[in-house]
Amino acid sequence: MIEKTILGHPLGLFVLFFTEMWERFSYYGMRALLVLYMTQHLIESAHSGHPVLGFGFLQAFLESLYGPLATQPLASQIYGLYTGLVYFTPFFGGMIADLFWGQRKAVVVGGLLMAAGHFLMAIESLFLVALSFLIIGNGFFKPNISTQVGRLYPEGDPRRDGAFTIFYMGINLGAFFAPLVCGTLGQVYGWHYGFAAAGIGMLIGLAVYLFGQRYLPESLLKDKTAALDQDQSLTRQDWQTIGGLVILATINILFWAVYEQQGNTLQLFADKNTDWQLGSWQMPSTWFQSLNPLFIFILAPLLDRFSRVLVRYGKDPSTISKMSLGALMLSLSFLVLYFVLKDTLATDKISCGWLVLCTFIYTTGELYLSPIGLSLVSKVSPVKWVSLLMGMWFLSSFFGNYLSGYLGTFYDTLSKDHFFLMLSIIAGVTGLAIMCVKPLLKQVNRSVH
Repeated sequence: MIEKTILGHPLGLFVLFFTEMWERFSYYGMRALLVLYMTQHLIESAHSGHPVLGFGFLQAFLESLYGPLATQPLASQIYGLYTGLVYFTPFFGGMIADLFWGQRKAVVVGGLLMAAGHFLMAIESLFLVALSFLIIGNGFFKPNISTQVGRLYPEGDPRRDGAFTIFYMGINLGAFFAPLVCGTLGQVYGWHYGFAAAGIGMLIGLAVYLFGQRYLPESLLKDKTAALDQDQSLTRQDWQTIGGLVILATINILFWAVYEQQGNTLQLFADKNTDWQLGSWQMPSTWFQSLNPLFIFILAPLLDRFSRVLVRYGKDPSTISKMSLGALMLSLSFLVLYFVLKDTLATDKISCGWLVLCTFIYTTGELYLSPIGLSLVSKVSPVKWVSLLMGMWFLSSFFGNYLSGYLGTFYDTLSKDHFFLMLSIIAGVTGLAIMCVKPLLKQVNRSVH
């Protein structure tokens, strides 16, 4: 690894920053179009004599579980399966990299698979094959590029926290531009142009990674024999902590099930029930999905500064209290939509300002729950099991994303106001349930004040 620095950080950090930025551009660009593509074209096409490989089997399987599914509920189920599996495969991709391939090879293989998946979206009959490539590729890519960020710095280096903050900004930069570019191309010029742009973004990210490899840490393979021989015994307090984290991760499933509606039913609502007319210009509805990363840019430093002020005066809420507040803010965001829609005719469109406000509130909730949850797991987990428990935490995102697909099946069967009220109630119950876990974790780990 060549030691060069920019702004006090290794040059390798910026190689990883731009690699991840373009990968997230590809992921969120494709996600911005996915539900619209299925509901407005693919499913109808598959049912009218244009076969999609494996689609009939998948639909039959889902309908064996949930009964007959119309176009929108079926699209919601497929969306939930796809986004859920994206969070499931990194557990195995990280394991394969640790024991066999190393991080570099895993990232390259993952990037190639994802690029292939995006371009395969242009072949309608291979839609499910394309999703499979994206799911497997993400499993290799996601855990192994993040690992390399930490390995750029020696143990105890104070720059490490700042490095992850910079890296996180790369994620949101890609997520911000993706709907603006891929969404516009897909909605205005044709679906396949949007998917192709996502594929090109992935290739650019992979090129950055390959050209910058000399600035990155060498792959690290674990000694499999040593890993098996290592003492894995746990104390009673360790088991109690693990129990508390398992309960918390289970509750966390409900948060993600509601939050991930932004790429599913909220995108449909933005497209059909929201007025994006700004003067004489009609804004593409997929631009709605750029609001979340935009607000993260704005809110993250402000909330960090606010938290420091509260710490100075001894008023900073506990970790669990912040997570509970995050879920309650998610509840409030959908409660806003409920009251706006309660006395609105089903055929009316609401002002885009209400959806902007909803997004602002649930983004604030995300910042109080998601990064703080990761911090909690790393803080209280038994040292020997911290990686496994972090994997378990991400698995809660898998189940939450899949559940988001199931909840989305009620979008067309309930009135819009009642659908958003249902989401608000689920998020509110989640916030109250999180507070119930606090005594258990506080009892076994005093760092959870």
